[in-house]
Amino acid sequence: MLDVKRMVMLRDLAEYGKVSVVADLHGVTPSAVSQQLRTLEAEAGTALLLRQGRGLRLTSAGAALAAQCEHVLAALERAEGAVRALDTELSGELAVGCAPSALHSVAAPLVAELAARHPRLRPRIVQSEPAESVPLLKRHVLDLAVSYRYHLLGSPRPDGVTAVALFDDPLVLAVPGELRGAVEEDGLPALRERSWISAPESSSCHEVLLHACRNAGFTPRIEHRCGDLRAALSLVATGLAVTILPRLLCDGPPPGVAVLPLTGRGRTIEALVRSGSERQPAIAATLAVLTSLGAP
Repeated sequence: MLDVKRMVMLRDLAEYGKVSVVADLHGVTPSAVSQQLRTLEAEAGTALLLRQGRGLRLTSAGAALAAQCEHVLAALERAEGAVRALDTELSGELAVGCAPSALHSVAAPLVAELAARHPRLRPRIVQSEPAESVPLLKRHVLDLAVSYRYHLLGSPRPDGVTAVALFDDPLVLAVPGELRGAVEEDGLPALRERSWISAPESSSCHEVLLHACRNAGFTPRIEHRCGDLRAALSLVATGLAVTILPRLLCDGPPPGVAVLPLTGRGRTIEALVRSGSERQPAIAATLAVLTSLGAP
């Protein structure tokens, strides 16, 4: 019988490519990971790994077994859900990751509504960006994550994760009020000579801004970088910069800022769970609340 925990290590090695990373994920030493993988090879009765320089790579058999890991884990999640369904009342702690831009409009109403419907269920909100949420879900640090996905970037969903769409969040232009007429007449190209505010380079918000401007025929001159895009509206209010950001962040803009719609789809706010866990009562109840809340 194959050991599930060892299969998870093999899956993580297939995803991250380094034993040291797998060791950090599981809180053990690299030598312990190597030992567990050798034991898994013995259980499987075939070679799963080949040494390549100072690292390891998966054989065809190893890759095939790693690909089956998510199906096995989803079946175990469904089995756990069947047992939890026998509980008479929802209780216990539920770790919910949430993207910073959704803390105010999604996380806060979620906590309030869960307290009203299921008072013995204790949601614990953890701020986490989408790139952080998926590994935390797979490691069972999070039970559910409120995340987002930009349609313009076309990023595929990771294996082992099920997404439940909550609502669409369109992109908007935030510009000084005196530029409203020019933007309404000429669109995004009216801002080609302006200074721009962007999220950090590593973020999907930065990539979306670049895509939108380049699709309009220019590369934006980024002079300000701001991790808190809601705070970027204060920079726009100076009259000296413009930006693109999700509509969710634009409730109550400061005086002097015009918020204008941007053509095309923005992003989808969605709930992510481990595949198979969506039927566990506490997670199913949380999904039900999230979908009932709808768009802010």
